[in-house]
Amino acid sequence: MPLVIGLMSGTSADGVDAALVQIEGGARSIRLHLHAFHTLPFPSGMREAILAASDPRTGTVDLLCRLNVALGEVFAEAALEVSRRAGITISEVDLIGSHGQTVQHLPEPSPLGGYPICATLQLGEPSVIAERTGVMTVADFRPRDMAAGGEGAPLAPYVHYVLFGDVQRPRIVHNIGGISNVTVLPAGGGLVDVLAFDTGPGNILIDGAIGLLTSGQELFDKDGVRARRGRVHQPLVDELRAHPFFHRHPPKSTGREAFGAVFLDRVLARGVELGVTGDDLIATLTAFTVATVAEAYRYFILPRHSAVESILCGGGSRNPMLTSWLRRELPEVVWRVSDDFGISADALEAVVFAILAHETVCGRSTNVPSATGAEREVILGKVVPGRNGWNWFQQRSRELDHGQC
Repeated sequence: MPLVIGLMSGTSADGVDAALVQIEGGARSIRLHLHAFHTLPFPSGMREAILAASDPRTGTVDLLCRLNVALGEVFAEAALEVSRRAGITISEVDLIGSHGQTVQHLPEPSPLGGYPICATLQLGEPSVIAERTGVMTVADFRPRDMAAGGEGAPLAPYVHYVLFGDVQRPRIVHNIGGISNVTVLPAGGGLVDVLAFDTGPGNILIDGAIGLLTSGQELFDKDGVRARRGRVHQPLVDELRAHPFFHRHPPKSTGREAFGAVFLDRVLARGVELGVTGDDLIATLTAFTVATVAEAYRYFILPRHSAVESILCGGGSRNPMLTSWLRRELPEVVWRVSDDFGISADALEAVVFAILAHETVCGRSTNVPSATGAEREVILGKVVPGRNGWNWFQQRSRELDHGQC
């Protein structure tokens, strides 16, 4: 049974999540054991560099080039550290799957050179990860789906289907990271029946505002304390809900390019005009996330499914104000966390990329066209051999030939 490390850094850009899992079987028969999970905070100046690289006003070519390599170093350190914490030597690890750090995600076509271009860019050079760890690394999962006509996101639905699909009741796996996204798993449905999409901002605006209000001393609203102290300014929430993204139908995805620094600057300026500052601003942005999530459920999920169970994961699942407001807005939904199913809500996204990497080297496609809009199923990711070259890949290929992978 292979040992696989999954690596992930999300839109909030606060560090690298690393999960070391043991995987048995494949596809619907996957069983896994989580040996260790660890979040490695970014070193001083790294988060600021990521945010600068993600902003078209400051994302210079030389910064992107250097940051790609620097992030590869940090991702490699995260892999080494989670292996150490598990009491497993890195030489025993068979495979690494790395999502990287998204700095731009542009799923809507824009003409360039006569081509209708959709594009995405994740940094964290996998060659560095493979060289520092000696372990075969699979990375850059999104572009192949986009080449097949999809949006390159969301990537998690295949894993959500494998881990959480249920015969008797519809389930939603709801990740509230920087961006909020849902995977809808119909009761007893197949992979072709899965619906998944981004609902809009999760923590990205809340975290950004906290950082500015505290001059970087705080990076998120710990335990929802600031939202609890503040008062929601409903007219500003209603203004923000007018963003065109919320009027699009799935499949749809978004990121920092839509709800990053430029959008936050406009929100802050409008807040000053309306007298919405400090904790009132944090409460208002939290209410904005809740309102857009609730709208997504009411428009795209609840008309089709009843007795829905929603499984929360990601950093937002640890914010008691955000989750209590969600329960208040959507009382018909049964709310749970992925911890209830044996996988930490903090670790699930990293686990996703461990499984995706495993399925890639087993030769299985893991994009979900009903979620991404792709024309067909494709095998995701780019493979960088470790110190043993292609030996492990060839072994998995032989197992695949004999039905073991």
